[in-house]
Amino acid sequence: MNDTLAIFGFPTTPLELISFALAVTTVLLNVRQNHWAWLFSITSSATYAVVFFDARLYGDSGLQLVFIAASVWGWYQWLRGAGETRLVVTRLHGAGWAWALAGWALGFLLLSWFLKTYTNTDVPHMDAFLTAGSLVGQLLLARKKVENWVVWIVVDVLYVGLYLFKDLHVTAVLYAIFVLLAARGLRAWGNIARVDR
Repeated sequence: MNDTLAIFGFPTTPLELISFALAVTTVLLNVRQNHWAWLFSITSSATYAVVFFDARLYGDSGLQLVFIAASVWGWYQWLRGAGETRLVVTRLHGAGWAWALAGWALGFLLLSWFLKTYTNTDVPHMDAFLTAGSLVGQLLLARKKVENWVVWIVVDVLYVGLYLFKDLHVTAVLYAIFVLLAARGLRAWGNIARVDR
């Protein structure tokens, strides 16, 4: 599954291509608020964990394991909601944004230090920044917050550059597609959102 092959002149592997297809399916189902997205998320996270580890993107590889756990929790949230209340799309209030940004910053600092100190990655700061942002985006998605799409747009744009740098061209294309899908999700969810009080 890790034998190199060329697609349009770019090197890739069958595992990266499978991960690509699973990840696109995940986001398309998320935009539609279909709970089966979480199953595809679990599967694509498992396969991408291997792809990223092979590329020495250890933060992203470890993030995929966190995504698996977060996807189980997100699936439960979407199916069960909060107690007797069904989970609906809402917006963050000011304090919610502050907590999200503080979590992102703290995650960046901790992961950056860890990756620089304990791994041989050549991109510890970018890997840490995008890993921390992805965790914030995943938590907001699981709680059906419109702003998850804003986080994903920022993260995905930066991931395109990182994956081009790491010669993961197929995955760079995937994240460019993710930017478009996140914009679509932002518009769709923004039209149905309630303000979180």
